Amino acid sequence: MFSLRTSSRVTSQFKPCTLPRLTTRQYSSEKTYQHLLVSTPKPGVGLVQINRPKALNALSTPLIAELNTCLRALQSETSISAIVLTGSEKAFAAGADIKEMKDLTFSSAYGRDFIESWSDLITFLKKPLITAVNGYALGGGCELAMMGDIVYCSKTAVFGQPEIKLGTIPGAGGSQRLTKAIGKSRAMEAILTGDNIKAQQAGEWGLVARVFETPQECVDGAIKTAEKIAGYSQITVKAAKEVVNKSLELGLRDGVEYERRVFHGLFGSKDQKIGMGAFTEKKKAEWSNE
Repeated sequence: MFSLRTSSRVTSQFKPCTLPRLTTRQYSSEKTYQHLLVSTPKPGVGLVQINRPKALNALSTPLIAELNTCLRALQSETSISAIVLTGSEKAFAAGADIKEMKDLTFSSAYGRDFIESWSDLITFLKKPLITAVNGYALGGGCELAMMGDIVYCSKTAVFGQPEIKLGTIPGAGGSQRLTKAIGKSRAMEAILTGDNIKAQQAGEWGLVARVFETPQECVDGAIKTAEKIAGYSQITVKAAKEVVNKSLELGLRDGVEYERRVFHGLFGSKDQKIGMGAFTEKKKAEWSNE
């Protein structure tokens, strides 16, 4: 939950920066947020941009509350099939707002389940979430990025869990997700030293799926992938995401059996008939999402 705001020397190097311009359209339930910009750059794609530039998109409880509200709206919006979450060119999210937590006591943090809401909704989001990372993704920002089903970044990206420098540890799943993504030894080194992970390393280690040359290409690439996913049957995409996530919880035998049950279940869907029928007839599938 580290934040670059703890050092005025560091933050003074940066100026607020907006995401490269994108052609957007609105969807029916769109609303205005204080810390987020929401749009639909392509059919079926919801784009959420963290917009707290003066704080390098540092995460706070009000911002997370807005993000949860936004994701709930996108989850229930039938016209949206995939979601992209990004920040600015300078920072995806530079950490958590230390001012909010520095005076907490054990009883107040534990008693109020501090930061529990920071990951619960995203973790159980049914629609695919792609995180597009440019600039700093440190502490809570790194944890938020790793909550994506697919993580993309540009060469400007810098990941890290430097909480050790503040006398604490990752609190929003960083130790768990980072270890699963890059292995115990590398995760242990990153968390115990507080050292950053640059984009090239993130790509080589499997922390991200793809590394793009520029921030613009990163966001465009995430939107392109989200649009492709949105073009498939929503019920099938939901099932595919579910079985992949189960692989992190189950042993191989149980996981394969679970996958097979979901596979069998899809033969009761209309879209399985539509998809296989279109394939045999050599035409494009027109999904019913049923």
